[in-house]
Amino acid sequence: MAHLFAASGTPEGVLLAIGDDAAVLTPGNDPLVWTVDTAVEGIHFDRDWLTLEDIGWRSVMAAASDLAAMGARPRGVLSALVLPPELTDGELERIARGQAAAAEALGTAVIGGNLSRGGELSLTTTVLGTAEHPIRRDSAQPGDVVALAGEVGLARAGMEAARRRLDSPATGPAILAWRRPHARITDGIAAATHAHAAIDLSDGLALDAWRVATASRVRIELDKDRILESRSEALSAAANAISLDRWELALRGGEDYALLVAMPQGVNLPGFVPIGRCTDGDGLALRDGGVVGGLSPDGFDHFA
Repeated sequence: MAHLFAASGTPEGVLLAIGDDAAVLTPGNDPLVWTVDTAVEGIHFDRDWLTLEDIGWRSVMAAASDLAAMGARPRGVLSALVLPPELTDGELERIARGQAAAAEALGTAVIGGNLSRGGELSLTTTVLGTAEHPIRRDSAQPGDVVALAGEVGLARAGMEAARRRLDSPATGPAILAWRRPHARITDGIAAATHAHAAIDLSDGLALDAWRVATASRVRIELDKDRILESRSEALSAAANAISLDRWELALRGGEDYALLVAMPQGVNLPGFVPIGRCTDGDGLALRDGGVVGGLSPDGFDHFA
């Protein structure tokens, strides 16, 4: 397996990578932050819509996005793959190339893993990291500004365009955003010393914002105008091409891997756009012009 994940160098703090029974790391002085994510064919992806390199890339970036939400820096990636019988060695190498490229883009490497046979292609990815001040999702406070780094809705628009085979100049940026997401590690690290709470948006803005509100026992009020103002022309173009509402895409799309933070008023984080606030109360609300009403936390549910 070692040759599949050949990297340009060994990440800092890794004493032993691929080639033995286990990887060996030195933990250092900062808290360790570990996450694991599984992508299963037929549930999370379809090989008709993605290349094998895309699937490998996405598996690493989706897991690493959890570290971004905690303000952590990746130190190594572990990958466990379940391979269907028809998958060839060459196809496995293509998945591994995507994983290795994603890890390298994050400044780390795949340092171990496992291969097994099974009924469908499945990738379970663990990313190990460290953070001096890990951000939690349960510490937002009334009066906090809710701010967003990254695009929301574009990845879902890209998925719909790819599914419908509507690849065009209007949908190209959206398809690329879905096929090749980027974990916002730099933004997460920048937010770590300022944000009270954070979450990565993997299941949709509404659902993930509700998760922060629930964990923190606050009410999060999102501003529709600010959210729409912050969206790119690429989302509008793709939404028009696939005949979907850009607001619904932005609110409930999922797989954007943007970052949502709750931070004190007066803090200015480059790359973050204010889109709401935390108040006393509970749940989720939407400000649409001068009217504030309840907002349902609908989004992607793996078990629906």
